[in-house]
Amino acid sequence: MTKDRRRFLREALGAGGAGLTATAAGTRAAHASASMPDPRELDRVAEAPVLRLDGMTVPVILDSLRLLKKGEEYFVHVRSRDGAEGVSVVNPPRGEYLDKVLKQLVLPFFVGKDARDLEALLWDLYRWKDNYKLQGLALWSPQAWVEFAILDMLGRIVGKPLGALLGDLVRTEVACYVASGRRDTSPEEEVDHLRKLLAESGARAVKFRVGGRMSRNADASPGRTDKLIPLVRKSLGDAIDIHADANSSYDPPQAIRVGRMLEDAGAVYFEEPCPFDHHEDTKVVADTLTIPVAGGEQESSHWRFRWTIANRGVDIVQPDLHYYGGMIRSVRVARMAALAKMPTTVHISGGFGFVYMLHFASCVPDVGRYQEYKLGLGAYGGWLDPPIAVRDGKMTVPRGPGVGIKDVKALLAGAVEV
Repeated sequence: MTKDRRRFLREALGAGGAGLTATAAGTRAAHASASMPDPRELDRVAEAPVLRLDGMTVPVILDSLRLLKKGEEYFVHVRSRDGAEGVSVVNPPRGEYLDKVLKQLVLPFFVGKDARDLEALLWDLYRWKDNYKLQGLALWSPQAWVEFAILDMLGRIVGKPLGALLGDLVRTEVACYVASGRRDTSPEEEVDHLRKLLAESGARAVKFRVGGRMSRNADASPGRTDKLIPLVRKSLGDAIDIHADANSSYDPPQAIRVGRMLEDAGAVYFEEPCPFDHHEDTKVVADTLTIPVAGGEQESSHWRFRWTIANRGVDIVQPDLHYYGGMIRSVRVARMAALAKMPTTVHISGGFGFVYMLHFASCVPDVGRYQEYKLGLGAYGGWLDPPIAVRDGKMTVPRGPGVGIKDVKALLAGAVEV
């Protein structure tokens, strides 16, 4: 649906945004049906092979897979029978309580398997021991940790960065924004906090929180959102792009009201306005506003992503590389989104996850306007060769083989198996 069409629907809703008239709803449904991508084409692009292992003719049999801990960090380490190895970094704090799922229902499955068959293995893992009954963060995060480690190993074997195993490399740096996760601030305190984040990161775009986080329309504090949105724009100026994350705070009328405030402030997008699993409500908001609506970080189902893309339930698709089960599944979502001319801007679930995001962004043609910058990336600077650089509001993509960690043995020295 075009933004002109959405502007018309916005006017049809009226100032209160209480609901759609039957005529407007019917017209929007007819328009959505006419512009919907052919579902068979969505299936075709999603089901096409992702991994590119041209020339890898020798089996890579997985011999060991272990969960390790060093300090506060958890790692998954994989080794082949021939001594090739790879490592992934677990997204905090999931290693603290998903270790049993990983060690009982994921790691044993891969022992003795050929890592070159990773795509097919992921489907077999889904079925193994009825793992599909755990579909969601509890299964997908452990699967992602193993997938990242295997991809790291394969990249090291062929001497290519992770992105090159998943598609054509289309960029070596990505524009970034910096995000505030706070709701405990007054509007004035939040603006000061945003200024500090921008100064520390060098980013030229910022995201802040509105609403109360899955709060059924309640604000974090009385009047905070209404005052914060115009104050951020006034204080930061037009040179900084702003956007807001509601974290599932609103029903459609309230989301539309807040979205119009963001439009008036010239914000670049509005993230997760309605409860994340209420796709119909989110679509009403996306159909009404002219500001792009983003969503998908909590999504666990391929078929629900397919519905969202086919029906333009959002404008920007946001799988989380951990919560959605890894790079391969997320590339399939991006392929479907590309067919519908929608960007895929993956969500980061913390810690080292921004590095996996950079590899994803290196090979997916349309990743949207900005990717999230991880403050404190200097803590990981010694791990990568060459290190990630931030300049002119952009982050460089790691260029080393696999994920880019220069010395796995040094990184894991002193780590203990858990």
